[in-house]
Amino acid sequence: MRKGKDGIMRLLGKGEPVPYRQMLKALNVSRHERGRLDDMLDYLVETGEIAKLPGRIYTVAGAGDTVRGKLSTHRDGYGFVMPEDGGEDLFVPARYLSEYMNGDTVEAQVVSTRRDGKREGRITALVQRGVTEIVGRFEAVGKGGRVIPDDPKLGRDLFVTPGPAGGASKAKNGQIVLAAITSYPAGARPLEGRIVEVLGEANDPEVEALTVIKKYELPHVFDEKVMAEAERQPQQVTEEAIQGRVDLRERLTVTIDGETARDFDDAVSVAREGDKIRLWVSIADVSHYVAEGSRLDTEAYLRGTSVYFPDRCIPMLPEQLSNGICSLNPQVDRLTMTAEMLFDSTGARVDQKFYTSVIKSAARLTYTTVKKVLVDRDAEAIESNRHLVADLKVMEELSLRLNAVRKGRGSIDFDLPEPQIILDLQGETTAIVRAERNLAHRIIEEFMLAANEAVAHFLESTPVPSLYRIHENPDPVKLQDLSEFVFGFGYILKVVDEKVSPVALQKLLAEVAGKPEERLINEVLLRCMKQARYSAENLGHFGLAASSYTHFTSPIRRYPDLVVHRILKRVLAGKMTKADKDRLEARLPETGLHTSKRERVAMEAEREMVDLKKMQFMRDKIGEEYDGYITGVAPFGLFVELIDLFVEGMVPVATLPQDYYVHLEKSHALVGERSRAMYRIADKIRVKVAAVNEPRKQVEFALVGTLEKRPIEPIADVRNAYQRIPIKGKRPKPRRR
Repeated sequence: MRKGKDGIMRLLGKGEPVPYRQMLKALNVSRHERGRLDDMLDYLVETGEIAKLPGRIYTVAGAGDTVRGKLSTHRDGYGFVMPEDGGEDLFVPARYLSEYMNGDTVEAQVVSTRRDGKREGRITALVQRGVTEIVGRFEAVGKGGRVIPDDPKLGRDLFVTPGPAGGASKAKNGQIVLAAITSYPAGARPLEGRIVEVLGEANDPEVEALTVIKKYELPHVFDEKVMAEAERQPQQVTEEAIQGRVDLRERLTVTIDGETARDFDDAVSVAREGDKIRLWVSIADVSHYVAEGSRLDTEAYLRGTSVYFPDRCIPMLPEQLSNGICSLNPQVDRLTMTAEMLFDSTGARVDQKFYTSVIKSAARLTYTTVKKVLVDRDAEAIESNRHLVADLKVMEELSLRLNAVRKGRGSIDFDLPEPQIILDLQGETTAIVRAERNLAHRIIEEFMLAANEAVAHFLESTPVPSLYRIHENPDPVKLQDLSEFVFGFGYILKVVDEKVSPVALQKLLAEVAGKPEERLINEVLLRCMKQARYSAENLGHFGLAASSYTHFTSPIRRYPDLVVHRILKRVLAGKMTKADKDRLEARLPETGLHTSKRERVAMEAEREMVDLKKMQFMRDKIGEEYDGYITGVAPFGLFVELIDLFVEGMVPVATLPQDYYVHLEKSHALVGERSRAMYRIADKIRVKVAAVNEPRKQVEFALVGTLEKRPIEPIADVRNAYQRIPIKGKRPKPRRR
């Protein structure tokens, strides 16, 4: 046969993709020679010289898709390129990642696509380095040393140059340091750098917070010029500032927030009008104090959002503004932007208007206080707030109407429990409890959703360029997998033209409510959802089943809300010129992209800080047993969240009972091939705390036993899964691709 590399490349070099069967004929391959051809094709795909397309079709490298995006690596060496323009991530094997690091922006070539649509590729070019500094633990080695990164995804240590140039003399063994990269890995050359700052001793709460701040490059100190600008702002509302505003100071207006909140950016007021209810949502007028293009504005844009750790807040604005003149503190005049809306007896919005205003909050209420009045009927709380009780009851009634409207159109609510970290004065974790979400939370949530939606509809209908909060339809492939998954439980989820309606998903959640598989299907459905983001193009909000939605209600802590305030004020004042529209159309896409990125960075930093506190809480729990739910399944183990403590850890697959375990990706399960023992997402199991791996920031569990019978076992999936995962015993022979 003419099956050598030269023959294959000549055949593919004609420019047209060639199916495998056509290649057999063109190269005159006999039956007993197919194995050699397969080996050569596999080799050429792995080296990136050719690409394998769905349906076992081959083409020359470069003819396949090219992906540009950020590289996310796994601590085991492999990684994924997340496309800048969206779509499915591209898997990159470890053998192609020796010179690249987590966070790098790269270009990659798709070299193969499986039948299930999953793509594999190799990196062809570095666009931009994502990491220039590394935070980690210093270990002295001779006159130099090494820094063990705090982020396990980096997958390699940084070697500190010996002598004064490396700065090794600045740090003591075991201290946490910040090191600047001076040389990236290439071939046999390792990652090298120099120490630029010693953060302090490990396990010091202040150092832990600083470690996360440095790792995620969170701006946390306002420079002198920004502070000077903030300090020039008045701390009392002047009569001049009130001129031209609607005076709402005589209205009974209150703020409702958490006990520890210090910045109050929303206040509410209600009035019954026959069978209708009028709602005033007044939001801090931050744009009055933060001028566009000022140093305060530039710094706020850079930060994008406030960041909340269990023991502190890194604010978007200096405290003179966030906790001072902008905060809607009780019994003081404050400048606001008000959305006034009228709702009928069914909860439909029948009227709306927006204007600049001035309010005086009558009370700073907490969620706990409102719950005591409306839910617990606590006599003491009712007596203390008797002048507010009537309005609070109207708020409750309106919130129920609004919630009914949202549910009626298909809005999806994932009422999942969230942890609250309880710290002592030294910053150590003393308890982890379920964060309460009661009626008071839902009242404010419904009012803020209503205001955001009303503002979005108004700006869109004006029309004027604006910034929207969008939530796109779930990924089509994941939707189809979900449809097949729930069918195994007897539920029908119709996917039409690769889409599903929010109403259909809401109906599914209602059908599984109270059933043994409820938690399982909720978890799988949640994984289908895309992440909400900011965009200058209105694509609707799938999760809220809203055709138009924005963020307007939190300008103290979110920059997009400040942008929307400025646009709304200019429209209301009749000052939106064509030049303004052109400027917004040019600038808003980048604003949406930047603020979405800052939001994701903040979320990752907040999650890491919470996980760190959880891990520290488990240090002295080695050997103790807990009940938990499986929250994730991977070929290398089970992720389990403890029911009482909200701590997540991993049960390594090597510690499970001896068997060959098959990872059923679509069924979210690990199944023992011999025993048919199944471990599936949302199963309730009992585990023992085996270890706390601080370098990896991971709690390791050992399986004690299962606690409940699974409703359905996808045995058909087991029979069809040929790729075995050897845990103990002889390794099975690999299956030829």
